[in-house]
Amino acid sequence: MYSEKVMDHFQNPRNVGEIENASGVGTVGNAKCGDIMRIYLDIDDEGIIRDCKFKTFGCGAAVATSSMATELVMGKTVQEALQVTNKAVMEALDGLPPVKVHCSLLAEEGIHAALWDYAQKKGITIPGLEKPKNDISEGLEEEDY
Repeated sequence: MYSEKVMDHFQNPRNVGEIENASGVGTVGNAKCGDIMRIYLDIDDEGIIRDCKFKTFGCGAAVATSSMATELVMGKTVQEALQVTNKAVMEALDGLPPVKVHCSLLAEEGIHAALWDYAQKKGITIPGLEKPKNDISEGLEEEDY
């Protein structure tokens, strides 16, 4: 059902925790399944993500996608991090069962929410970044769960 990578990131999640005085913090959830993800970014003056941590309350797939998302954005520029999609998270984990795809959407939206917070704090606009949804279940179909 789950790939070895999903199981590894669930059982041994990377980058768990908080970043004090983070450059950006994004919190997103899914009201239909109860998952909540918070992502913390530490972004330097050149716009490079130097550290990324997460705290997730949810199923194993939610923890695994959070863990992988932090690995995918670490060391990237803000613009590169914006390009990390739910599909990229799923591919990096060697796939997810169809009923768990929404967990990868949570990871993507968590990154976007943290970038949005960073942009708000800095008073800047990040090209291509739209205001994230607090609840990713908005617009998803019942069969996505």
